[in-house]
Amino acid sequence: MRIRLGYDIGYRLVQPTPMIVTLNVHYSRASDLERPDLMTTNPAVPYTSYRDGFGNWVNRLVAPAGDFTLRTDTVVRDPGLPDAAPDPATGADRQLAVQDLPQETLVYLLGSRYCETDRLTEAAWDLFAAVPQGWPLVQAISEYVHQHIDFDYAAARPTKTALDAFQEGRGVCRDFAHLGVAFCRAMNLPARYCTGYLGDIGVPPSADPMDFSGWFEVYLTGGWFTVDPRNLIPRIGRVLIARGRDAADVAITTSFGPNTLTKFEVWTDELPEPHPRVSPTA
Repeated sequence: MRIRLGYDIGYRLVQPTPMIVTLNVHYSRASDLERPDLMTTNPAVPYTSYRDGFGNWVNRLVAPAGDFTLRTDTVVRDPGLPDAAPDPATGADRQLAVQDLPQETLVYLLGSRYCETDRLTEAAWDLFAAVPQGWPLVQAISEYVHQHIDFDYAAARPTKTALDAFQEGRGVCRDFAHLGVAFCRAMNLPARYCTGYLGDIGVPPSADPMDFSGWFEVYLTGGWFTVDPRNLIPRIGRVLIARGRDAADVAITTSFGPNTLTKFEVWTDELPEPHPRVSPTA
C-alpha cells in the first residue's frame, strides 16, 4: 500500500521567533519512505535537526516576522495490515511485574504533565481491579475510555489533562489517549503517548477535517502494542511521527513567542500502485 501524507501549516508572527518542530515521520518508518519527508519553509530559513531524549526527529529554527509556512509532502509504503494484537498462544499478551520490567520502560509508569496517575489511581483500581491482567486489562481500559468520552472538537484545549477528560467526558483523540495512558500506568502497565498520521483507510470516510492523530502504546511480554481508544478497532495505515510520556513531549510545534495559526492542513491518502513498466518486445 502507498500512502501520500504531509502537512501545510501557516503562522503569523509579530517578531522573529524560535521554534521547535516535531513533524518528521519516525525513524522506525524511514525505510518505508519513497522520498525523504524534508520539511520546507516559506520564506526559506535554515534549520538544524536532532534526536530528542525519546529518539524522535526534531527540527529547530528561527521563524521570521510575518507570514511563515511549514510544509512537506511525501509517500510512505505500508504493509496494509491492521494494528497488531499480542498472540496469547505465545504468551505475548501477559503483563510483567514491575520488578521484572526492562529499565527503559519504567519512565512510562510515572505520572507526567497530562497524565496524573496519582489523581486517577483510585478510580482506575475501582474500575479495573477485577479484570485479568495483561491484554484483557488493556482492552477493558480502552473500551471504557471509548465509551466514557464523547468526541468533540469544541472540547479541545491545550491545557486539558487526563483527569479533566475523565471528569468532563468530552474531548479529542489526545484526550482519549491521555486517559488511557493514565489508567494503564495506574494499573502498573507501562504506556507511552504517540502522535502521527491516521487517514480513513479501510473505514468509511469521516466528514471531519483531517488532523494528526493521537494514540498510545502499552508494554507487555511481547513488546509494545498499539492501543487506540478513540477508534477502538484496529486500523490500517497508521504512520508514527513521535512518542513520549504525553503530548507535551511530542508537540508538533513549540513557539517561543506570540503567534497566530493561519492555516492547518494535513493529508493522508491511499494511492494506487504504479503500473509496472513493460519492456518493448524485440
